Amino acid sequence: MITCTRNEWMTVTAARQLRNDSVCFVGIGLPSAACNLARLTHAPDIVLIYESGTVGTRPNVLPLSIGDGELAETATCVVSLPEVFSYYLQAGRVDIGFLGAAQIDRFGNLNSTVIGPYENPAVRLPGAGGAPEIALHAREIFVMLRANPRSFVERLDFCTSAGYLSGHGERARLGMAGGGPRRVITDFGLLEPDTESQELRLVALFDGVGVEEARAAVGWPLAVANSLRKIPPPSEPELAALRALHERTEAAHARPIHVPS
Repeated sequence: MITCTRNEWMTVTAARQLRNDSVCFVGIGLPSAACNLARLTHAPDIVLIYESGTVGTRPNVLPLSIGDGELAETATCVVSLPEVFSYYLQAGRVDIGFLGAAQIDRFGNLNSTVIGPYENPAVRLPGAGGAPEIALHAREIFVMLRANPRSFVERLDFCTSAGYLSGHGERARLGMAGGGPRRVITDFGLLEPDTESQELRLVALFDGVGVEEARAAVGWPLAVANSLRKIPPPSEPELAALRALHERTEAAHARPIHVPS
């Protein structure tokens, strides 16, 4: 068996969820690594869109932020921020929104705003960005998040981006567009919503991970699907592509930047 870390297994698993013909609105961080790994392996024709308006971007290294010049330099085109939201996302042209967050609850609602009370938080996070609109309008939402009881919580400290709200069809009753969170990729396996309650449940585990370990990483009583799948480990080509991407990124970010005086 190939030796890899849980983070590598998670990233490869997330990348495998993406289809070659998808239009994907990408979040910075873990989702960006997964989406670009998919592009470098099984999905070379995937169209990646970042919030800054870069469409069809093909970065050689992972961007530091949505404003990283690497995204604009390698994009098919660059459009204004209002255009990318109005004419691409809200017009229904985005198949998958790939998001991260600081917290997620059992119905796939996300928090990227504050930890603690909003008026006096223990931590103020980077904030919403385009995540609320992506969560509302993309045909499907994938979420990628390392699991522990502080991030997978019974109740969010603040709801930044709507998943299935309180579940049981509430999202549809309110007329919200988009399909909601279809998959949550963690460092122990996969969660997917129950078809009726829409509560996230465990559907697949990494080899060597037990149900009790998964339940211990989640802050609510985690339901388990009747047929629990095992997730194959990364292949040698997948792992090589991911490690090469990270090596290029580290080398690029370590180079000094000359700013003309």
